[in-house]
Amino acid sequence: AIIVYRLPWTWKCSKLLMKFIHAGLNTIAMILAIVSMVAVFEFHNTKNIPNMYSLHSWIGLTAVIFYSLQLFLGFAVFLLPFAPVHLRAALMPIHVYSGLTIFATVIATALMGITEKLIFALKNPAYSASPPEATLVNCLGLLLVIFGSLILWMASRPHWKRPPAENAKILRPIGATPDGTEVESTLTKHSNTDKSDLRSNTEAARKQNIKFDEAGQRSTM
Repeated sequence: AIIVYRLPWTWKCSKLLMKFIHAGLNTIAMILAIVSMVAVFEFHNTKNIPNMYSLHSWIGLTAVIFYSLQLFLGFAVFLLPFAPVHLRAALMPIHVYSGLTIFATVIATALMGITEKLIFALKNPAYSASPPEATLVNCLGLLLVIFGSLILWMASRPHWKRPPAENAKILRPIGATPDGTEVESTLTKHSNTDKSDLRSNTEAARKQNIKFDEAGQRSTM
């Protein structure tokens, strides 16, 4: 969901379509996170394992709570057409920073979780003996770090940003400007007026030169 706007082959698509895809992927991730948390709590209760005692569980629950808030505010401010433009512009840096922070927190939570699971689950041989299960999961952890690093790198590179010209291609009311601002509309009108005046002045000068040429020819004759 983070790199939806960063893929060059999606730049030809409308901004509104990319918003729906971004919101849809985040919604699916939120549903999966809720299902996973319910499964964890039910497993703990069945096995008589205490809940919410480890750092993994604290950070994980915090990430899910902030992720739900991020998703709700994203829908309310950026997807629904009710928020004013200045509010969207003010909240966009916060929205981006929060999304990247939550993503990095989720990667860290996953790494802590798989390590905790290995310590508790591997008894004979123990985790310290590096059995094949430990090696497999450690490699999975390295892949998670590489995956997270690539996503954060793509999200932080300026040349991966969606071109500004494509950002104007969003669904808007008839007669509205791309950003919905009255200032840009006024500037456009003034620009068109200036161009019309320039064309008129050029045409008048050309006609005047023709008259001067004709007068010069008559005086010569």
